[in-house]
Amino acid sequence: MRLSTWEHQATDYPSIGTDCPEYEPRGCPRGASFSWYTYSPGRVRYPYVRGALPKLWLEARKRLGDPVAAWSEITSDPAKARAYERARGEGGLVRADWDPVSELIAAAQVHTVKAYGPDRVAGFSPIPAMSMASFAAGARFHSLIGGTLLSFYAPRASTTAGWSRTGS
Repeated sequence: MRLSTWEHQATDYPSIGTDCPEYEPRGCPRGASFSWYTYSPGRVRYPYVRGALPKLWLEARKRLGDPVAAWSEITSDPAKARAYERARGEGGLVRADWDPVSELIAAAQVHTVKAYGPDRVAGFSPIPAMSMASFAAGARFHSLIGGTLLSFYAPRASTTAGWSRTGS
């Protein structure tokens, strides 16, 4: 004898009636919480950067004028690279302004493409269930530059990447 069971997670979605199963955006226990991320009071609303990096970035950017050259200098100088890499995993993140951080990210990606090739730029977009527009924007950007888009689903083996992109 084989017995199969299914447990619905507690949700606060409106009921669609007693004659069919309740709506579940994902089969996993945490799937129903995706809609709360946007409204959570604990969500990250500003960019945060490791403490040593903003100082290095702003100084190199001001002196060199070119953002890509500034990033290249920071990453190619072992002492400067060590100054911010050593702090990984130890906290020390500081709130930063959007404009310099956006420029730093863009410069790092351009530098990576120039130095190592576009396939060395890997992106991780939000899950399609959370924001299809945001997911599509990230997927399209990486497709245009020749980068790699990592799958949200593959590490969890809950659905295939193809399903989330094509719906079939």
